[in-house]
Amino acid sequence: MIDSIADEAPVLTAIRRDLHAHPELGFDERRTSDRIAQLMGEWGIPVHRGLGKTGVVGILKNGTSVRALGLRADMDALPIAEENAFPHRSTRSGQMHACGHDGHTAMLLSAAKYLSAHRNFDGTVYLIFQPAEEGGGGAREMIKDGLFDRFPMDAVFGAHNWPGMPVGQFALRSGPVCASNSDFKILVRGRGSHAAMPHSGVDPVPIACQIVQSFQTLISRNKRPIDAGVISVTILRAGEALNVVPDFCEMQGTVRTFSGDALDLIEQRMRRIAKATCEAFDARCDFEFTRKYPPTVNDSRETDFVRKVLGTYFGSDNVKECEPTLGSEDFSYFLLQKPGCYFVMGNGDGAHRLPDHGGGPCVLHNASYDFNDALIPIGGSAWVRLVEAWFAR
Repeated sequence: MIDSIADEAPVLTAIRRDLHAHPELGFDERRTSDRIAQLMGEWGIPVHRGLGKTGVVGILKNGTSVRALGLRADMDALPIAEENAFPHRSTRSGQMHACGHDGHTAMLLSAAKYLSAHRNFDGTVYLIFQPAEEGGGGAREMIKDGLFDRFPMDAVFGAHNWPGMPVGQFALRSGPVCASNSDFKILVRGRGSHAAMPHSGVDPVPIACQIVQSFQTLISRNKRPIDAGVISVTILRAGEALNVVPDFCEMQGTVRTFSGDALDLIEQRMRRIAKATCEAFDARCDFEFTRKYPPTVNDSRETDFVRKVLGTYFGSDNVKECEPTLGSEDFSYFLLQKPGCYFVMGNGDGAHRLPDHGGGPCVLHNASYDFNDALIPIGGSAWVRLVEAWFAR
């Protein structure tokens, strides 16, 4: 770690815990973005606001080079009621930093403060504080608002904490690291009847069950076995009375893949299966398929660069090859536009949590989670080393 960043760790820890105590959901990160802009202003960093509604971009220039890179941290919280009872627990009912975005923000602020004072690079660093990663597509909205037009950059990097991995370790890979995320909603329209006389109507429930089972054969028999893919029906709603066959059955769920071709196949086959099955049983079908986040695919050159820099400063034994996850990440939108790398940092096993933490595990999207503040100087130092090495290569 960089000594001065380590010395500043208590200050950034206090900032992180303040953000944790005041979580804000996607596109509503007003207090968070105000705090970020205030701090960067105090450190002499020009700030641009308003991209993606609440996004903040800090601009650090030095020297004469036209080269530029971007570093991204997400800011939003989740609609989860926190179970922790330590002093910096959430003060907002039903909202919580259960994914560590408060820590991601603190790590990038740590790097920002150091870089503003030292500027050991020739070019421009854009510090991107992004809203609404948790399903809102804040990265997409920042791009729509002109992020890469107003702030042209040659590469972009992002990182996420990873519970269960020891603090001080990193993991990354070239190619796909996170899956695409698509939602579907299917309405099987039957014809209601008395439950004792089902022959007088069209029961949508067994039709929906048939569709659910057929979707799994799509994964096992239509998609190439070497292409990862998941279809999960997670919501099934039908009926209101025990003695009434309902008029309709609603199905909702999610689809995850690592490739556009696999996603195209799955959407087409799901639509055909749902509509044909309904037709075979004399029912009607409403089918909606919404593509949300594309796969997150790391550029091989920038990934090799990150691996070498982290190995140099933190030890090659502490830089692992990660397995791709079928979770999704809207940093994917940035990587569709620019080369870059998305990597993870170990958040430990949860032993760092203060007394009075919740009884659940310290894992992402859990009401007992808390970010490990020991990561702040590590992440801040990693960002600085990446900046200095990127401009020096």
